[in-house]
Amino acid sequence: MSRLLIVYSSTSGHTEYVLDVLQNFMKEKGASWEVAIQNVEQTEPQQLLDCDVLLLASSTWNTTEGLLPPNFQVFLRSAKDLDLKEKPTCVIGLGDDRYYYTCRATAHLMQFAREHNGKNLLPPLPIVNEPYDQDDKVLKWGEKLLTALQSVS
Repeated sequence: MSRLLIVYSSTSGHTEYVLDVLQNFMKEKGASWEVAIQNVEQTEPQQLLDCDVLLLASSTWNTTEGLLPPNFQVFLRSAKDLDLKEKPTCVIGLGDDRYYYTCRATAHLMQFAREHNGKNLLPPLPIVNEPYDQDDKVLKWGEKLLTALQSVS
């Protein structure tokens, strides 16, 4: 069975909410992929290689404007020498429109994947402001993810 690894950081639960919606959708659709969701604080850089597809998800909420949460920054620094070896990678970024750099987590995570030889699987999913009324957006992106995963397996 193919494996999708989701590594995330959530400061207020919004990222976890989006990932729950996505995971439930994939189960409902009968996705034949094993989905593992891990908090970045419980992930070692080498684990990013132990999957068929990598999804990185984070917010910029409750952090310095435009930056990833400190725990994700520490993780990415610890993974500075990692080679993703063309691993298909995708990104979910959350943000708040009160900030000038809304959803900047998306750009940071995409840059990490690109600089470490990850292969972009599909355009990122940006979620601006509260995610609770944006399930449709997550589900539409989830459809694209399922289609993209078929091309990988």
